[in-house]
Amino acid sequence: MKQLIKCAATSFGLLVALASLPLDAKDPPPAVETLNEARPGDSNIVRAVAMVMDRQHMSKHRLDDEISEKAFNQFMKMLDPQKIYLLQEDIEEFSGARTRFDDYALEGDMDVAIKIFKRFLKRVDTRIEMAHKYIDQEHDFSKQEKIATDPDEISYPGSTAEANDRMRRLVKYRLLLLESDKIRSDQLKAGKDEDEEDAVQDVLRPDPNEDPRERLHRIYRTTAKRWHQTDADELLEMYVSAITTAFDPHTTFMSPDTFENFIIMMSLELDGIGAQLTSEDGYTKLTSIVPGGAADKDGRLKPGDRIIQVGQGEDGDMIDVVDMKLDDVVDKIRGTAGTVVRLGVLPNAGGEMQEYSIVRAKISLDDSAARGEVVEYGKNTDGGPLKFGYIDLPSFYSANIGGEGKKRSTTADVRKIINGFRKDNIDAVVLDLSRNGGGSLEEAINLTGLFIDRGPVVQAKALGGELEIHRDTDSGVAWGGPLIVMTSKGSASASEILAGAIQDYRRGIIVGDPQTHGKGTVQTLIDLGRQLVGVSGEMGALKLTIRQFYLPGGKSTQRQGVMSDIVLPAITASIDNGEADLPNALPNNEVKPVRHYDYNMVSENMLAKLRSKSEQRIEASEGFKKLFRRIELFEKQKEENFVSLNREDFLKRRAELDAEREETETLLESQMPKKDVFKMDYYSEEVLSIAKDYVEQLRKLDLVQAG
Repeated sequence: MKQLIKCAATSFGLLVALASLPLDAKDPPPAVETLNEARPGDSNIVRAVAMVMDRQHMSKHRLDDEISEKAFNQFMKMLDPQKIYLLQEDIEEFSGARTRFDDYALEGDMDVAIKIFKRFLKRVDTRIEMAHKYIDQEHDFSKQEKIATDPDEISYPGSTAEANDRMRRLVKYRLLLLESDKIRSDQLKAGKDEDEEDAVQDVLRPDPNEDPRERLHRIYRTTAKRWHQTDADELLEMYVSAITTAFDPHTTFMSPDTFENFIIMMSLELDGIGAQLTSEDGYTKLTSIVPGGAADKDGRLKPGDRIIQVGQGEDGDMIDVVDMKLDDVVDKIRGTAGTVVRLGVLPNAGGEMQEYSIVRAKISLDDSAARGEVVEYGKNTDGGPLKFGYIDLPSFYSANIGGEGKKRSTTADVRKIINGFRKDNIDAVVLDLSRNGGGSLEEAINLTGLFIDRGPVVQAKALGGELEIHRDTDSGVAWGGPLIVMTSKGSASASEILAGAIQDYRRGIIVGDPQTHGKGTVQTLIDLGRQLVGVSGEMGALKLTIRQFYLPGGKSTQRQGVMSDIVLPAITASIDNGEADLPNALPNNEVKPVRHYDYNMVSENMLAKLRSKSEQRIEASEGFKKLFRRIELFEKQKEENFVSLNREDFLKRRAELDAEREETETLLESQMPKKDVFKMDYYSEEVLSIAKDYVEQLRKLDLVQAG
């Protein structure tokens, strides 16, 4: 199934740390449906971004008709990705704009976006009215009927009748989904499923007391309401980003609110209750609790709980937040450390609404920072245990904390962890970057320097073609012994710089998915308000691709990523979320290698031996055997373009494996804080076995250096 049907009112990808930044009071932007033309300020933003894109993007591509056509298609996909609402006649009516988006943007004109959006709202109202009728109808689930799941394989409906029939099938599909989810939830509750209930299942579990048809009514009511709530800032962000992402997927425009949230997430110390949220079916649902935060210390909020009311202070009015946009709910929960927020909560465990008063506090996001643990595995030459220093590093960060210029950084934290490892006489370091999506370039360079004694770490090519070499300039290393770097398809950007440099220097081995994400570009953040009117944040920001990364050996990580020396099976490798899967990803190319030291701690002969031993263990592992079966079913379902709406066939397929849920669970789990620094399972045990073999191979060659 190449692109699975998802409910427009559900978003598992949006995780928001509830924090506080001082903001002046300002009027909320108007709803798009009340606009007849763009606001003057919006025109200035559109024009400014268009001029930058026309001249300063890394690709050197001009803002022309080719870009315009991509932008038009992207804008339509943002509105109606499943081709459920708009009709073919709508696309044809607006087709004149297909090659005019470039001209409109350079003129600061976004009126066409308003017109298209208003037509879309009209179609949403019509189609959702039909959805409610279909929900109340009886359906023949014994009929052999299918629904298309890959919108790229279908066209927009040619008539209202065709659109209504597509909606009827979608309602039928979602009723079967809800029935299947209920069966799965009951199995988990009864202990019939092999998987343990955990925070991910808590988040995904449906309300057992809610009638499926009523839930589907609520989903569509919320969908309609959310689209009608779309404000001018959100449309501006959609329209401008449709243009910028036509150049490459990482060049995006952020509205003032989005820019504010971006700044918050770049810090590791925040004010708030310490929770991460998602929007689901009109409810604001907790996905995880930040360890050490106010909510964690209070102890009452749990993953899966739904927030339906928010009040300020000890006696402020409780405001209903059901069907409210997630950003608006977050704004109400944010506040200064020491102040009180009251939450009306429907517990995931069931029961009546509970009101919790929580005192906002300073939050240190340690779950996003480096953590280490010494793990004993296997026997050493003296008969004692082999000791591995495992480091979990979910991001590369650098932030001033405490308000007095005190800085916290990835490199400083990891150095401290390694110093502790050395006291425990570890035999190897295992650096886990499998959940690391990137972050600070400077920190990636400095952290690489903990394992190499000076030298080039990454090359960056600018718009003019000139190459800049970024080096580790500090002499000495924090750890000179065996190094194993764990990666996945989710390891991106700064993670790939470190992993690629370690590989080029032959300093350690890379273990994990066949390749990393493949993001080999550099973005700069342009604060449009500061540039245009001298006030930071007032006009949002443009994240612009301006450089491309190259490793010391001359290869770029763009699209192809860093290849693992030893590949381990994983579902993540099968999910289409790598750079090469993204539309308009820039091409891969190479530059001349730059001279760098060869540590000679890895050889092809050594890797062949390590791979052979790993393959033998994997073949005999029951855990990996089950994983291979899941991967096989996942791949099979992922390639399907149609799904049967026959109840028996549908439930049988879902009982084998639900590719959509598997992908959702995998991605959600990668975004949630890890409770344990290191968890022993069949996968991590194989990593340790590889690390053990690696240490033994180096000792045979007398290449193990003192830590």
